[in-house]
Order: sequence, then C-alpha cells, then structure tokens
Amino acid sequence: MQPSILRPRALIALIVLLAAGVGFSLLRPEPPAAELHMSGRTMGTTYSVKYRPAQDAPSLKAMQIEVDALLAEINHTMSTYDPESELSRFNRLHTTDWVSASASMRAVVKAALEIGAQSEGAFDITVGPLVNLWGFGPEVHPDRIPLETDIAAARARSGLDKVTLRETQPAIRKHRPDVFLDLSGIAKGYGVDQVAELMTAHGIKHYMVEIGGEVRVRGFKEKDTPWRIAIEKPLPGERSVQTMLALSDIALATSGNYRNFFEIAGRRYSHTIDPATGWPVDNHLVSVTVLADTSMRADAWATAFQVLGPDRGMAIAERLSLPVLFIIERDGTFEERVCCAFQRYRQQEMS
Repeated sequence: MQPSILRPRALIALIVLLAAGVGFSLLRPEPPAAELHMSGRTMGTTYSVKYRPAQDAPSLKAMQIEVDALLAEINHTMSTYDPESELSRFNRLHTTDWVSASASMRAVVKAALEIGAQSEGAFDITVGPLVNLWGFGPEVHPDRIPLETDIAAARARSGLDKVTLRETQPAIRKHRPDVFLDLSGIAKGYGVDQVAELMTAHGIKHYMVEIGGEVRVRGFKEKDTPWRIAIEKPLPGERSVQTMLALSDIALATSGNYRNFFEIAGRRYSHTIDPATGWPVDNHLVSVTVLADTSMRADAWATAFQVLGPDRGMAIAERLSLPVLFIIERDGTFEERVCCAFQRYRQQEMS
C-alpha cells in the first residue's frame, strides 16, 4: 500500500457531480468539448482536476505529470503514514531544539496555529497522540475505548502551546520531546491550493480541483455558468444530494462524522477527537461545510467546526463572518443551520 496522509475521514460529504458516477457525476449529460479532465490517487484518497485549457498551457499528459509530482512531494512532506516523510522524521525527533522545516511545512503549520487560536483550540495539530490512541491514525488496532490514564497521558502531550513556529530557520520546535504533529486536517486542502496555483501559473483561468472532497474552483465551468457543487446527504452507505451550490473563485470543504467511526455496546465513537476532553466528539453535528478563500483554510475550519459543534461553531462563524452550513441529526431527521455569510450561496443555488 502506498503511504498516505490519512485514513479517509468520514468519506467527506461532498459530491462534485461527474458523469463517471464514481462518487461524482456531471450535472450535464456531456461535458463541453473544450473541457479536460485528469484524475488519480494521492494522500490515501483520489483527486480530480477539470479545466478549460489556456492557449499556451501544456498538454493534458504533461499537466498530469506535473500535478502527480507536486502531490507526491506534498505527501512526502506531510504524511504520518510515510515513515520517511518530513513530518514523520520531525515527530521522531526526541528534542526541544529548533529544527529546520521546508517552506510547505512552515506554511501549513503557520495556518494551522492561526486557525487553532481563532477556533479556541478546536483545531489542534498536536492532537495526533489522541487520534492514534483511539485507533484513527497510522497505529491501527482493534476498536476499543482507551483507559482514562492513557487519555490523560496523551492529552499532556497535546496543546497549541506545545509547538512554536518562527520566520527564520531553524523554524519550528517542540516544547516537549514527545510532541506528535498530525496535519491530516489541513494537508489535503493545502494540496488543492498548490494544484490550483499550478493551474493559474500556466494561464488556466477556469478550473475545478478536488482532493478527497476538498474543492477549489476558479472562473466558470462553461461561459457564465458557475461550477455546480452538491453537498451530500449525511447518510452512511447512501449517495444522495442534500443541497446544491453554484460557486466561482472560492474553496469548499465538508467534514462529516457518519462514515469513519466504530461502535461498542451500541455507542458510536467518531474519528474526530475533541482536544479539550481527549474523547471523540458527540454533539449531533453530522456534517459541516465551509467556504473560504483557500482550500487549506476551508479544510481546517471544517474540522474545527466538527469539534466545536453547532452552537459554539455558529457563534464563532458569525463573529468571523465565515460561510458555514451545519447539518444536525436529531431523532433520525436532519436540521440545517446556515450562517448569514452562507446565505448568498444558497440564493445562487435557488436562482
């Protein structure tokens, strides 16, 4: 098996409709003749890129070679499944000395720490020991509830105050030698952004980039027609549409707790761990969709809101004017809560 960044987290509740019908399908029976499409595997999931080629852009084959190389480099930087990745080597360092870090590592950690602070600690890249303890990381073991003493020990290794980043090299240091960083809640989004920037650098003005449900779009799918994105109804074992959006020049991420979990004695334990308690979240929030200027930010905030839950999450989203859609399950029925900043996208959808 190829190294990957993460086990698929709740196969994210997002469908970018593509005609092939493998998780995605096109809204129109046939795509425009000018549209090109590439796909492949990366970070333990799949990627898809659709675009209208620019006049001087490389061929589709050449573009895919560049995209594959770029994503392989990112995966080899941030994967916790690849023992030789930059992140894995940093995690193994039993030191509190300053350590040099690549530009991509610095960019992702900087964004993660900023969003961690804004989310009141809900997004925490030091939560890796707890994720591993509950069996949702690279250390796979039979489903079980950890001992409270083990949870307390893992929490002692976690917290945004356990890692520091600075502008000059060496740029990053742990404040405990056993700190373990997990970038799985933001790395796919970063990958989407990097592919999007590659497309822009080649003069491509209309594209859709998707990795494992994290999406960034630019321009239009067709002349004056935005990219149509469907948010999946959060039902395990079923693929149906909850709502539709029409988007341009924006990124989207959806996080859900309804696929990646285990059950013991009738209780469901989600893969999303609350750093404040050390336990899987249990807040009736089954899916959350975030729109942002970059996929990296949308990705991280989607995870943060999953931890925060609908009440605290709504308060923070409104305060920061973040466009967010919450889907809550109560007694087998779904309830939507939509932030004010999200409303105009819903109006686009219905227009």
